Amino acid sequence: MNERPWVLATRNAGKLRELRPLFSNAGIAVIDLREAGLEESPEEDALECFETFEENALAKARWFVTRTGGLPVVADDSGLEVIALRGAPGVHSKRWSGRADLAGAALDAANNALLLERLRGVRDRRARFVCAAAWCDASRELVVRGEVPGTIVEPDDARGGQGFGYDPIFRSDELAMTLAEATVAAKQSVSHRGRAFRELLARLGQLTDRH
Repeated sequence: MNERPWVLATRNAGKLRELRPLFSNAGIAVIDLREAGLEESPEEDALECFETFEENALAKARWFVTRTGGLPVVADDSGLEVIALRGAPGVHSKRWSGRADLAGAALDAANNALLLERLRGVRDRRARFVCAAAWCDASRELVVRGEVPGTIVEPDDARGGQGFGYDPIFRSDELAMTLAEATVAAKQSVSHRGRAFRELLARLGQLTDRH
């Protein structure tokens, strides 16, 4: 489908594991930022400064397009919205705990611990994962949104080792299990990221057909 590889603009290993099969199944060659020769820069942390997932995803995609010599770039911004917390942590999901000294699994654990503490004694545990997926090249851009409904489990019910982020404490309504318990294929079938990227690929296919 694509002559030049698309760049997956994330340094999150979990996201890359989920996204590569989606693009492979669509016949699209992709490379990650390391393969594109882009070393991590402190400037990247300042890209997600907007109030919506859509704005943040587009900001990342636009920024990396200028640094790849015009290669098409795919980026996303995703997070968890908890009804009882008025949508928090929302766009601040990645660094919600404020632990700038942590990364990877340690940061995930700190974020999860804070969320469970904030929901201590709260009966309404409804939540949704949201993902905005953006695509840009040198002249065009597109952004779409995907969501998955669920609930935040009680601390003793956190389980699963397949996912990352808030997955161990988010129970999907459709799968009747936490996203960390689901296989990659099962998670992609219902996940906010899977839904957003499948819609993005469908829309891009229509865009390509018109040109």
